[in-house]
Amino acid sequence: MSQDLPRVGTTGDMRLPARALLLTLSGLALIADVAGPAQARAHATRDGVVVVLTSLGYEGGAAAGTGMVLTSSGRVLTNNHVIAGATSVRVSVPKTGHTYSAHVVGYDVPDDVAVLQLDNASGLTTVTRESSPGVSVGDTVTAVGNAGGTGTIATAGGKVTRVRRTITVRDDHGRLEKLAGLIETSTHVQPGDSGGALLNSSGRVVGMITAASGSDRFRLRGAASKAAFAIPIAKAAGIAQKILTGRGSTVVHVGPTAFLGVQVGAVDAGSGASIAGVVPDGPADSAGLAAGDVITAVAGKRVTAPSDISTILLTKKPGMRIEVGYVDGSHVKRSAVVTLASGPPQ
Repeated sequence: MSQDLPRVGTTGDMRLPARALLLTLSGLALIADVAGPAQARAHATRDGVVVVLTSLGYEGGAAAGTGMVLTSSGRVLTNNHVIAGATSVRVSVPKTGHTYSAHVVGYDVPDDVAVLQLDNASGLTTVTRESSPGVSVGDTVTAVGNAGGTGTIATAGGKVTRVRRTITVRDDHGRLEKLAGLIETSTHVQPGDSGGALLNSSGRVVGMITAASGSDRFRLRGAASKAAFAIPIAKAAGIAQKILTGRGSTVVHVGPTAFLGVQVGAVDAGSGASIAGVVPDGPADSAGLAAGDVITAVAGKRVTAPSDISTILLTKKPGMRIEVGYVDGSHVKRSAVVTLASGPPQ
């Protein structure tokens, strides 16, 4: 059970459910089945690239991804899908062997960017970003990340094959999202590389690894069979700056995430979101909602599909009291006032 909605997609991070090791799609990254030969992994600058480990408490699993250190005091840039649904986050610095607990400062779901703050961190080595704008087709690049979720940082070389790419992917909640202005490369990225660095020939960061082909949910025309994609670092850093300065918007969420405490799915007929389960003693449970109820409105806004709930909650804060309209198991229309809790990021 996660962030009021079920996980239904593929991932660029590595998800580790309770009973088996599975690579699933999580959020917007679609990095799967594109691992290159071992010899393609070469040495490159790994300074400032760290391992991100998350616990998915409502799913009984864990995940692994990558991040880039922005400040010596522990601000870390990563993909939103790497930390989506996380009930706790740890960040490991392979170069020193230190592991820090971390909290999510904020995130941008449609652009797949998130910022973490490591607790009690200081003196960290940061990544070096390229100051000159853009990359060109044919440029030599290196992907640096936690390939395979092993906890160590590895590299893979390649070339820029296209620029300013737009791809459409399906997120955890079944929503189609577009990622625009991406750098397409021939680097062989693997699950766990998401949030890692794309370096130019000078060893400076030009992008953040975020997606790759190889999934039936990857909807892109004209891509190579093993293409990888990165968000230009200028764009990712710009979003990070908005988060760090508290400039929230309809897409940029800053601070803790409001939590209703329900697992929902589509209704058999009509609109709304059917409750499959509730978090014991969570906000919805305490307000009297139960499995089998169908949510039709949240905070005065109509709910026509499960994804509407997460969209509405992104505009709310923990501690807010909102009204939830629903139809109970006896088909009686009801409403309840719910005090939102703090939950996992979306």
